[in-house]
Amino acid sequence: MPRIRHKQLDCSPGCAVEATLELIDGKWKGVILFHLLQGTMRFNALRKRFPNVTQRMLTAQLRELEHDGFVLRTVYAEVPPKVEYSLTERGRSLEPVIMALKHWGDAHTGFGRGQGPMSKPDVSCHGEQRPISVVMDGR
Repeated sequence: MPRIRHKQLDCSPGCAVEATLELIDGKWKGVILFHLLQGTMRFNALRKRFPNVTQRMLTAQLRELEHDGFVLRTVYAEVPPKVEYSLTERGRSLEPVIMALKHWGDAHTGFGRGQGPMSKPDVSCHGEQRPISVVMDGR
């Protein structure tokens, strides 16, 4: 189901931020863009990076990114069909934004640091170790 978008984004000075977030929102779009910064990838290669995403969801997110001009989908006339995804110039222009999000996450979510005393390791959806906070009962 397509997302509902504002027709006009002149409501306030912050609308440019709202418009940008609407274009790149979605649970998987940011990480799809991050991985495509490394280069062209086939659908199954992307799927392997996100074992917790369904094929349907990944397809939907890629279609939205393609529709918004961030991703180029190239289909090769082969049997079986070969489909590759790469960033367009517009998609590549998001590199500073995506990398700023990554750096902020490294600094503020525990990914870029050693694990604190109130965390234990877990494997994220991308196969990296990450801390999970442990909530103390207080008893």
